Amino acid sequence: MPRPAARTHRRAPRMVHPVAWWVWALGLATAAAHTSNPWLLLLVVAVAGWVVFERREVGALDSFAPFLVIGLVAIGIRVVLAILLGNGIPGSIVVLDLPRVALPEWFAGLRLGGQVTLEAVVAAAVDGLRLATTLACIGAANALASPRRLLRHAPATLYDVGTALVVALTFAPQLVDLAGRVRAARRLRGHSGRGLRELALLVVPVLDGALQRSLDLAASMESRGYGRVAVRDRRQRFVGSTLAIAGAAGTVAGLFGAMTPSVGGWLGLPTLAVGLLALAASLWLGARRDVRTAYRHDPWQAGEWLTCALGILPAVVCVIGESRGWPGITYGTVPLTWPELPLVPVAACALAALAGAVTPVPPRLAQARALVEAT
Repeated sequence: MPRPAARTHRRAPRMVHPVAWWVWALGLATAAAHTSNPWLLLLVVAVAGWVVFERREVGALDSFAPFLVIGLVAIGIRVVLAILLGNGIPGSIVVLDLPRVALPEWFAGLRLGGQVTLEAVVAAAVDGLRLATTLACIGAANALASPRRLLRHAPATLYDVGTALVVALTFAPQLVDLAGRVRAARRLRGHSGRGLRELALLVVPVLDGALQRSLDLAASMESRGYGRVAVRDRRQRFVGSTLAIAGAAGTVAGLFGAMTPSVGGWLGLPTLAVGLLALAASLWLGARRDVRTAYRHDPWQAGEWLTCALGILPAVVCVIGESRGWPGITYGTVPLTWPELPLVPVAACALAALAGAVTPVPPRLAQARALVEAT
């Protein structure tokens, strides 16, 4: 008996809507920002990596690994700064005693050298891990949803800003890919050295290739009409600018009032709502004068709704847990103990991994798996 057409269409390989992947990744990043438990942070990184492995399109540029490398570098820099300058974390387990340099009194809270405690080092590593986890979530979104596809769904008013963000997000992975190809070419020519000399020999061809790509990108964008400015009269520009400035000011004031317990009344959520409405009105007015069309809109089906829900769930749980002081959400290094394992946040973060199962498989990945199964 043949399957229903709608059911077959849902299970057919297709690309997931890019907005759904970004909502899922930003939800995980929000959860990482509201916890300092190393187990939860490592779980978020593992979930992001597994979903990227399961749903990244075959042949797409690997933009997840560079973000992991940048995150590891951020952890190392944070730990080194804590060792050299201190981070104000008291401790009793001294692991290193450096020569201390006397600093002026206006360097309050900083030191140069001195005793380095294990508690301070662990606290710095956890802070760096939070940043690395956030970078991993952004890298997962960049790997799962191409920024170029996401740009098609940006409001027309923000199209130029979105174009700049797309170029910025794709430049770093392309630079890493170009460096790898230059190094492979040098190995084929018999140059397999390492160290600073080899790095210096890689800089010139990599920068030259990046400059050539930038010129090619600028020429192709100019030929396709990027940078076209919509024709607007003085009144429209004044109204749009006023709404944008008022909306931005109202949003900032509303966020300040909502996040500060001592401030209440109209400076909280009401001001935030008015500011967001003003920003939405400015975007709508700008879109009326700058109409852009998209070819082959990405469908939004049940998989996209489930992906968004699976990403928002850990964010909501971690925000509530931090505000109510659930055990294990925050990790204190004084005294130094093993971090707890909070079951509810762990379950919420683990459920986010189901996004790799409820979403359809990308077309080229489905073809590659079919070829593997056939052989």
